[in-house]
Amino acid sequence: MLDHDVLVIEDDEDVRLGCLQALALHNIKAIGYEAVENVPRAPMRDFPGIIVSDINLPGMDGLSYFAQLKDKDPDLPVIMITGHGDIATAVQAMRDGAYDFIEKPFASQHFASVVQRALEKRRLAMEVRRLRRQLAAMGDIESRIVGTSQAIVELRELVQELAAVPTDVMILGETGTGKELIARYLHDLSGRKGPFVALNCGGLPETLFESEIFGHEAGAFSGATKQRIGKVEYANRGTLFLDEIESMPMSMQVKLLRVLQERVVERLGSNKVIPVDFRVIAATKADLLQLSVEGKFRSDLHFRLNIASIELPPLRNRREDIPLLFEHFVDQAALRLNREPPPIREQVILDLMAHNWPGNVRELRNQAERFLLGLKSGPGSEAGSGPISLTAAVESFERSLIQEELKRNNGNISRTAEAMMIAKTTLFDKIRKYDIRIRET
Repeated sequence: MLDHDVLVIEDDEDVRLGCLQALALHNIKAIGYEAVENVPRAPMRDFPGIIVSDINLPGMDGLSYFAQLKDKDPDLPVIMITGHGDIATAVQAMRDGAYDFIEKPFASQHFASVVQRALEKRRLAMEVRRLRRQLAAMGDIESRIVGTSQAIVELRELVQELAAVPTDVMILGETGTGKELIARYLHDLSGRKGPFVALNCGGLPETLFESEIFGHEAGAFSGATKQRIGKVEYANRGTLFLDEIESMPMSMQVKLLRVLQERVVERLGSNKVIPVDFRVIAATKADLLQLSVEGKFRSDLHFRLNIASIELPPLRNRREDIPLLFEHFVDQAALRLNREPPPIREQVILDLMAHNWPGNVRELRNQAERFLLGLKSGPGSEAGSGPISLTAAVESFERSLIQEELKRNNGNISRTAEAMMIAKTTLFDKIRKYDIRIRET
């Protein structure tokens, strides 16, 4: 990990120490190396500082190192130190993209001034890069987490906040609410270089759990004919997604807890401890706190996983998103199946809005595909769906109306009740009934 502002690569110890002292006088954090080979291997594209390198070095020379750095990050400022006989070479390096060159011997004040200008350029470049990533993420997040309801607006904000923080996350939500989609987006937005590794804890027999998560060496048990890398080790520098974490056997929970605390793993049949850098995102549809009270889930594991949590709203609590989601899923299915999407009539939307959606977004996606294929069953199929419940339709409309008025009044209950010409207590009752989130500003 590079935690300095400037890397000075100079084989002449006196010159190297002079550079470091000059920068220290200007409160610039710098570290020196006598050869390129001694510089720690790190992702230079993420390095917020600059490089100062002599042209003539033992081993890899400064120009070769500069070419290598330029390939990895063309925006990284590199200052070349040169002797009198190397000026022509240094000038060519500047034409090739080096930030500047300094001829030996040089004044410490001049050196520090060039470094400060290069650092400012690097700071601006990194800020532009950050803003571009943020803008790209903002556009992408709305295409992946679809909806305009207050619950979804808040969800998108929370996901963006947590993505950049390398803490473990717990995702709570009913079946079909999109827990894996949120986990994948957290990983994609985090910038972690390793893979996204998903494991469904409810889909594995207990006898295979330990080998699947931790891996094994050849001969560790009967049938283990060759080495296997486990999910934890495979997720190094990436994200491990544990779906249906409530289904994990109790015997495995204590072993997982140790891995989470120590960030090391041991394969079955091995005594070798392997350090692993990974982020855990766990998902559950159950109340883990209640399960821990009942002795069905370890409370220490629950608290270890639940550092930050994301609660996904069921579709019935954000019915205003159904038309947009349905159209989105129909378009997706049309592209995948190479079909022309049929028109979505008002009657279809009313039918969809009235349905309770026990399978949540997953059920709606399946129904969108059935609609595209013209299969006449289920809500929103136009034919064979039966009469729409008047009560459900009225409640859906009323809920949307209240949410819009709350949004218009910035979450203020009194002003919303006055605008809707109903008693404040009546409005409170309806907010509780429809489980409407209030965000007052």
